[in-house]
Amino acid sequence: MEQGEYRVHVKARTLRKSMTRAEALSWSYLRRHGLNSAKFRRQHPVRPYIADFARVAAKLVVEVDGYTHWSADELAHDSKRTKFLEGEGWRVLRVTNVDVYDNLDGVWRAIASLISPPAASRRPPPHAGEE
Repeated sequence: MEQGEYRVHVKARTLRKSMTRAEALSWSYLRRHGLNSAKFRRQHPVRPYIADFARVAAKLVVEVDGYTHWSADELAHDSKRTKFLEGEGWRVLRVTNVDVYDNLDGVWRAIASLISPPAASRRPPPHAGEE
């Protein structure tokens, strides 16, 4: 692991221990309810960035943004970050803390709409004489 990658992983570990209230609520909801058996990772490193939540198999990042993301500088940084992630093949869903507090079911539906349902399991063909 290169020096830069190591720092990102250490920072992600630290962020997992100090999630915001909205992130903790979102994480609790994701873990408790599951989405089509989808597994999410919290504070997941994606190259130089750390995603609040990532569904790696679907290449989906969910970002929960608080008031600190509303300044012109932060909006520009978030736009650059989103473009980078999309360039790497990730889809990015941004929700606000207010969305989480006031409309968690709506956030849930937005995430669910971006995740494919699990593939139907195929039953093996019956053996001779069985139906």
